[in-house]
Amino acid sequence: MLHNTSRVRADAEARPSTVLSELERLALLAETTAQLISNNDVDEALRRVVALMVPRLADWAVVDLVTEDDEVSRHLVVHAEGGTLIRREDLQGPMPRVSAASPMPLSRALRGIASYLAGPETYQGPPDTGIAVEQRRLFEATGMKTAAIAPIRGPREVLGAVTLGRSGEDARAFTPDDLGLLEDIVRRIGLALENARHYKRQAQVAETMQRYLLPQLPSLPGLAMTARYLSAPDASHVGGDWYDAFPLPYDGTALVIGDVVGHDLEAAAGMAQLRNMLRAYTWSRNQPPHRIVEELDQAMRHITDVRMATMILARLSSGPAGTWRLRWTSAGHPPPLLVHHNGLTSYLDGANGLLLGTGTRQPRPDATVTLPPGATLVFYTDGLIEGRRRPLDTGMEVLRRHAAALAHRPLENFTDQLLQRARPADNDDDVALLAIRIPVAADGQED
Repeated sequence: MLHNTSRVRADAEARPSTVLSELERLALLAETTAQLISNNDVDEALRRVVALMVPRLADWAVVDLVTEDDEVSRHLVVHAEGGTLIRREDLQGPMPRVSAASPMPLSRALRGIASYLAGPETYQGPPDTGIAVEQRRLFEATGMKTAAIAPIRGPREVLGAVTLGRSGEDARAFTPDDLGLLEDIVRRIGLALENARHYKRQAQVAETMQRYLLPQLPSLPGLAMTARYLSAPDASHVGGDWYDAFPLPYDGTALVIGDVVGHDLEAAAGMAQLRNMLRAYTWSRNQPPHRIVEELDQAMRHITDVRMATMILARLSSGPAGTWRLRWTSAGHPPPLLVHHNGLTSYLDGANGLLLGTGTRQPRPDATVTLPPGATLVFYTDGLIEGRRRPLDTGMEVLRRHAAALAHRPLENFTDQLLQRARPADNDDDVALLAIRIPVAADGQED
């Protein structure tokens, strides 16, 4: 009985006993390369490459992968049956660690030593390792009469092995030419897997750096404040979004939302440079926000690696009779959203200036507003409102409507729900959000 979790149509109906011509071999290699290049999802790319090999070259395909911790996983086992590919999850799963001394074919392939031709008789003797036990089980469960095993090598490390198997009484034995073709295929797989692994490591470093640099929010008497950072669904799009908030020595609290242009580790590192510069300027200079941003823009091109960025710098300060006043400037960033407790909303679209890094010295404006009691002020980056199929204007309207509907919620719940509801389904960018809840008036009445 076959146990399967997924079935896909095979790309070819050819019997694996068919000998491929040179032209067919070249076409198979070209198709393999195309599938590996066009798919960012490594698992999907492997499934598609297996579908090219089975049943064209074999009845069975097995992909064993070595993790970064040197553990082995039987990642994929696929069987061709009547033109359909059947995934055998009962044969997949963790494997014993690779022995450094075993002479058996799969163990040597997983050490990157060489490719091998094998059969069930290869594993009939007393097993020398746990991997040999699993290989005997594989041959018994699949009925493979002949197999070709090749290591998956990247430029710097061994990433696993691919086994092709033929079953049935009329199974044609694999030849050295078949093994050479398999080696050409797995060489391409190795390059794609190592590139994907390297890129994933880089994205993880970028995200870790970014999360580490995002600050603890200050505690302000009477005010509620919260922030969120969501990394991009695609790790390759982790970028330079950030928020910041810190008390000032002269008056009030600085609020910042920003986005360094670009994605990956470079953008995250640029965000750190810009954030630290802005903190130093804002702390040491008792100047209006637009003057600080002007100085930051002039210095940025000379002492950072940041090419361009958008941001809002605001100063929140308390006034007489419990009022709160916001003064801000925007460098090409989406405007803050002010949400009244009664559901009225407005974008604070004043104080607009050019994004940082243009090299244009134009005066930057400031704007000032008194915030109504009970209102919520939302700073955000464009990943919250813009998607591949959602224009910016549409995203801003969606954000406004959801914020209005959630205005009565406690701030933490308001923020979580707003992220969940407003973020576009086709979002491919990270998101930073900073939300501040103004206290109600002393008499309990709101504007």
